[in-house]
Amino acid sequence: MGKGSLKYASVLDKLKAERERGITIDISLWKFENSKYYVTIIDAPGHRDFIKNMIRGTSQADCAVLIVAAGVGEFEAGISKNGQTRECALLAYTLGVKQLIVAVKKMDFTEPPYSQKRYKEIVQEVSTYIKKISYNPDTVACVPISGWNDDNMLEPSANMPWFKGWKVTRKDGNASGTTLLEALDCILPPTHPIDKPLHLPLQDIYKIGGIGTVPVGRVETGVLKPGMVVTFAPVNVTTEVKSVEMHHEALSEALPGDNVGFNVKFAELKEKIDCRSRKKLEDGPKFLRSGDTAIVDMVPGKPMCVESFSDYPPLGHFAVRDMRQTVAVGVIKAVDKEATGAGKVTKSAQKAQKAK
Repeated sequence: MGKGSLKYASVLDKLKAERERGITIDISLWKFENSKYYVTIIDAPGHRDFIKNMIRGTSQADCAVLIVAAGVGEFEAGISKNGQTRECALLAYTLGVKQLIVAVKKMDFTEPPYSQKRYKEIVQEVSTYIKKISYNPDTVACVPISGWNDDNMLEPSANMPWFKGWKVTRKDGNASGTTLLEALDCILPPTHPIDKPLHLPLQDIYKIGGIGTVPVGRVETGVLKPGMVVTFAPVNVTTEVKSVEMHHEALSEALPGDNVGFNVKFAELKEKIDCRSRKKLEDGPKFLRSGDTAIVDMVPGKPMCVESFSDYPPLGHFAVRDMRQTVAVGVIKAVDKEATGAGKVTKSAQKAQKAK
């Protein structure tokens, strides 16, 4: 009761706590098909208490849709220095999501409703910020919407005749349109290497009665097929893949299509560099200030699965959080790997290996 504007949120917010509190807590997946693509929606939380889940969902995306509320006070809170609009956009870029769409929601809640002035203010503010974190605003489609009234979601809205549509300019081809659906149609599918070894960062692991253990994640490189013998790191457990499914449909193979939070400590500040020119400014700095860029040796508190960004970009990003805020982001230049001993090999893996 009293949550009328959240009516459609319950489609993806399945947890009882999510529906009671009116916020997204865990990630959830949904699929649909349009004229060009088979699309998987990853609904990720924006609340700062659940940023770990937001990272887990965002890291699996090819394109991020940044939802910005146009209501009086709502936008200002999100875009403030410690606001979640800023953090979510920064984490999306850090996690390798280079394509961005900005949807300005609740246009029916502006004063007056569907205010062109308010929309322009928001787009200007958001564009200025995303440019600072390395997105190119010229490649970002901005769409004023009202999910409640279906304004500019699937069809152009009669409530905003002043909106003449969005345009994006990019090397791989320009695009234009009016609705959010058209903006999704213009996403450029990234290329993923299938000739590299299989890397599949785990999102979760489920125990399903009658089926067994079902790890869930996104294939980043290589190919996953039933019958393959795979090894889980860092526990070094080897087993056989019995079946592969996507959206409850069995697959003969899964192609590339990732994220975890860990405690780490800074072992050594090697050098401070200029973030634009990449030139060295100082050797062995004693400390870093907010906004500084540096090369740092980091030692994880426990084993973790990462790769250098140049070899495996999806596994080469990291974010550091402290006191519920993101305090550092970066990419991994090199990894010192420790040799692991012989791990556990399940009976099914032994049988599969003998069969070969």
